[in-house]
Amino acid sequence: MTVPGTETVCGSSVAISSRVTTLSAVPALLPDRDLVRMEKWPLRSYLELRALPSSVRTARVHALAMLNEWCLSALADTVELLVSEIATNAVRASAHIAQQCGAGQLPMRFWLTSDRRSVLMQVWDADRHQPCPQDLGPDAECGRGLLLVETLSAEWGYYAPDGPGSPGGKIVWARCDLP
Repeated sequence: MTVPGTETVCGSSVAISSRVTTLSAVPALLPDRDLVRMEKWPLRSYLELRALPSSVRTARVHALAMLNEWCLSALADTVELLVSEIATNAVRASAHIAQQCGAGQLPMRFWLTSDRRSVLMQVWDADRHQPCPQDLGPDAECGRGLLLVETLSAEWGYYAPDGPGSPGGKIVWARCDLP
């Protein structure tokens, strides 16, 4: 079925809409019980971005502004690095999908949620492939992003949104707690 105003990317269920206002500001239901509980956290923020390298900076600056507004500046350095890593991975994954399909710039979605003690960062991209930490040698200049995410976050993971109306792709998330 085709929805007017959208295009299907590589025959997958990921659709790009020219109307940003119609995209959901709430991530799909999460498979993990603790993450489902986090959907009820009172502090929330959402950004719809294009999967461009400049969007990583936008997500990072936005996260820092929200932490300041939410009086959670003690988490700023850690959250800034976590957002940077998972957003960069989303941009790279989206670029790979766009290149394979000859599609234009794909969207990337960023959610920030907090209960005033913890911050949950979630980034959606169109690629269905799971993020995999790489086994690198000591001289490697890149590829350590997920190792940083694992080290700095209280918990991290990913899931594929499913169900009717799901955009496909995956959401990578990381939680950071106050000391």
